[in-house]
Amino acid sequence: MAADVHWRKTHCARMDHGGCALLVGVRDGRIEQVKGDPEGYFSRGYICPKGLASPDRLTHPDRLTHPLRRVGKRGGGRWERISWEEALSLVAENLNRIREEHGARAVAFGVGMPKGLEHFVLIRLANLFGSPNVVASQDVCHAPREITGVHTCGFYPVADFHHPSKLVVLWGSNITATNEEGEICRLLLDQLKGDTRLVVVDPRRIELVDRAEHWLQLRPGTDHALALAMLHVIIDERLYDAAFVAQWTHGFDDLAAHVRQYSPEQMAEVTWVPAAAIRETARLYATTRPAVLQWGNPVEHTVHTFDTTRALLCLMAITGNLDVPGGNVAAHDPKIMGLGEFVCADRIPDKRQEMIGAHHRVIPRFMTVPPAFFRRAVLDAVPYPVKGFYAMGSNAMLSYADSGQTHRAFEKLDFIAIADLFMTPTAAMADVVLPVASQFEINDIGHYGIGHGFILARPKLVEPPPECWSDLRILNELGKRVSPAELWHEDPERFLEDLLRPSGLTYAEFVERGYLKGPERFRAHEQKGFRTPTGKVELRLSTAEKFRLKPLPEFAGLPEAEDPAYPLLLTSSKSPYFLHSSYRWVEKLRKLVPEPRVEIHPETAAAHGIGEGDPVLIETRHGRVTQHAHLVEALHPRVISAAHGWWFPEGDPRSQYDWEKANLNMLTSTDTLGKEYGTPNLKGLGCRVRRG
Repeated sequence: MAADVHWRKTHCARMDHGGCALLVGVRDGRIEQVKGDPEGYFSRGYICPKGLASPDRLTHPDRLTHPLRRVGKRGGGRWERISWEEALSLVAENLNRIREEHGARAVAFGVGMPKGLEHFVLIRLANLFGSPNVVASQDVCHAPREITGVHTCGFYPVADFHHPSKLVVLWGSNITATNEEGEICRLLLDQLKGDTRLVVVDPRRIELVDRAEHWLQLRPGTDHALALAMLHVIIDERLYDAAFVAQWTHGFDDLAAHVRQYSPEQMAEVTWVPAAAIRETARLYATTRPAVLQWGNPVEHTVHTFDTTRALLCLMAITGNLDVPGGNVAAHDPKIMGLGEFVCADRIPDKRQEMIGAHHRVIPRFMTVPPAFFRRAVLDAVPYPVKGFYAMGSNAMLSYADSGQTHRAFEKLDFIAIADLFMTPTAAMADVVLPVASQFEINDIGHYGIGHGFILARPKLVEPPPECWSDLRILNELGKRVSPAELWHEDPERFLEDLLRPSGLTYAEFVERGYLKGPERFRAHEQKGFRTPTGKVELRLSTAEKFRLKPLPEFAGLPEAEDPAYPLLLTSSKSPYFLHSSYRWVEKLRKLVPEPRVEIHPETAAAHGIGEGDPVLIETRHGRVTQHAHLVEALHPRVISAAHGWWFPEGDPRSQYDWEKANLNMLTSTDTLGKEYGTPNLKGLGCRVRRG
């Protein structure tokens, strides 16, 4: 007689940042069904196609199931199976060798976007090994908003959807398609059933435009110009919160004088947004309180990200929408172990001075290495040589700007080890590949260290294949071989208990609760001020001269100068069916989007002799790729939106699965970078198209 289905509660992970509460049906050690949990604090029953297909990651016939060592030339696609003892010894011997020959900083540790607790155990490993260099894609994801917020107002302002807002501004945030960092669309959709008003700022006509009062279809890469024009209107028409500005801001008069040059009429030419629409939206945002600005990470995709995030923070502040319910708030962590203690930050006290980014004078408090600077260290030994790379959860060949540069860097490295679920183009360039256990197969804690004030339980539901280890276990065992063994655990799951100890809960008790959320504290500045040098929101940065930063946000130009040879503008958006470059091999998802599609306006397609589904050659000054045409009226005729993260698992491993063919980052470059975060231009690039 077949066993009954046993339903377990957990939270989604590794299909996005996670946050959606799930009910997972398990029978005989296998997952049979996944559905949304209506009791979920953040999602209230919502689930996306990725979540529904998530169990298929675990049972794919091509999943990595044992450690591999490269045979023959790097990237040649030939491997031999080895034991875990051999694999760990090989990795440790090479990392220790490089440290002895070149110093600990010659080894870099890489990670993709934070997915679980392993992200911070990797940082712990780097610190205990002695390397200041953790390479992550935070230059284009999260850090500009978070770190700029810390410098401006002392915290990272997140959108508060748990309290009613009179107005929601979605700025580069397609929240019904790609939920990020716990901002699940269900809470917003529930508010929109009432009297909450909506504004959408996006080059693409996303789904929620149909429910918006205003849609500002801006030119890709001109977010800073639009925000500055809105500041101009609000200040010029005296629509700002005068009491808050007088008591709690620093440099308002300087900002007011500065933004006079950015009138809506002038910025309309730059942004393509009519001046009247800019004025109406600015007035609506300033006079409808509380208003919340949900900013997506596309605002971080040009060299002007610092200007953009600074201008948006100024908008939140002068309208009185910071630190209030239903506005943009400071999230406070529950009682859990602090990040510094968890990652053993005290073991590497000179990290800020020693990390690669310090040479390039990135903004203070930015503690990961921008990929562009990492590759310069590998290729040109600037500021010093990097020889080894250990990475997990990162497909750098697809995710870093200028993929050709990444390939050259990987060819030059002395040693590469990659931990992953599947053989990716990046893993195919490694010397050692380690097979990982994934969500549903491990005990995990989600959202630690993300800055949203909560953590989520992700308990183990099924067993992984016998030789697939959790990243926690891999890092713990590797740590014993390359750093003091007494600083690691006999059982790596002790890290879960360590983190929770201040809460008084065991991991099992935490799983029963499902999540922990920090206290809600609004208007804390009224008692303590803001955590900045002036104790106020710094519209003009008091530390600008000290840190060589711009004191005020400005519009210094387009991401790239216009070039008649490349008359169209390239942008991109995340897919609701994949996580960046992940899961092109999940059949249910691949059937929904079987090939990379570039969105083109019908007028533009007709002018170039392109029809629906035709192969399209996309060219920038930096490279060319081929994707397939999808004709939509959701874009300006001068804009095309290419698919991000495409490679072909069905392709040839000897060519790293056709990583060049449709890869968006063959079209990007690191020739020009933003000073503060090392950010390249990913949006607003000049391009041209023709039928392929």
